Amino acid sequence: MRVFSVPNVRIKGVAAAVPATTADNLDCALMNEKERELFVKTVGIRYRKVAPKNITAADLCEAATKRLITDLNWLVEDVSILIFITQTPDYIIPNSASLLQHKLGLSKNCIAFDVNLGCSGYVYGLSIISSLLQSQIGGKALLLVGDVSTHIISPNDKSTVPLFSDAGSATALEFSLGGKMTFHLQTDGAGFDDIIVPDGGFRQPINETSFEDQEYTLGVVRNRAQMKLDGLKIFNFALREVAPNINTLLKEAIIDKDSIDYVLLHQANLLMLESVRKKLQLYPERVPYSLHDFGNTSSASIPVTMVANLRHQLANQSLRLLLSGFGVGLSWGSCYLGTENICCPEMILVE
Repeated sequence: MRVFSVPNVRIKGVAAAVPATTADNLDCALMNEKERELFVKTVGIRYRKVAPKNITAADLCEAATKRLITDLNWLVEDVSILIFITQTPDYIIPNSASLLQHKLGLSKNCIAFDVNLGCSGYVYGLSIISSLLQSQIGGKALLLVGDVSTHIISPNDKSTVPLFSDAGSATALEFSLGGKMTFHLQTDGAGFDDIIVPDGGFRQPINETSFEDQEYTLGVVRNRAQMKLDGLKIFNFALREVAPNINTLLKEAIIDKDSIDYVLLHQANLLMLESVRKKLQLYPERVPYSLHDFGNTSSASIPVTMVANLRHQLANQSLRLLLSGFGVGLSWGSCYLGTENICCPEMILVE
């Protein structure tokens, strides 16, 4: 899809929640000491947030939403749209958004549905929810985005364990005359198996071999019900597609790159992010990173970075932001928007 804009919508608040349990990659038993130090230096991830098995992405998003609604002094009955974006839902059926609508006490008149997207999910989610909200005068909406990726990776796979963390987020949006969000969204399904859980859907259901571990290379052991990641292909995809996607948005929407206060990229890999930043010719202070302390939180990485790195600026300033998410699908997109003194609670820890 080419560049398009959605009018009359603004973000009113952003909250994020992470598990209280922290893992340190300098203690990761899958790597030797030199490998650990090199990993932290090049990939940029030191700490990861790991949810226990009884905490789901919906639980983390629920915690973030409750705090945000309280701080905004919103009435739950005024929320007319709830969208939950995740690749780790509570159940295959029913959708988790329906459960969240009930747990949060939202009106039965509230639209509620799930979207199965990963690393591009926050940007895509903003495009979907703003499109629904733009004509609802006085409307309020909640975009909940999160994943518990550690639940679907092998504990014996050093290609995934040191990367992924768990998080949930809530973004509150309102109909607002004069507000505007501009998007550039793209997809390439030819790379569908670059990040994939092979078994468990209806194309390849769980069977007697799904949970048999296989060693693919040294230190990479997993079964077919766990995530497979081709890191090199994803790295090359990001270098090839992310900067052109952003540049097309800036060009077609006639946005001066120098007028942007901050560029928030999906927190995948420090070397990857630095390569994209340099391609875009952006100063480091304008591209904040949260991955050192929070790892790759999949769909939640952009709101996690907003809360972890820009909380005070978001709460006290008017900002022009450019957001870019990219990964599983393959799916990627960018969004340009403005914020003005939005509600941004401190990071929530969930036991």
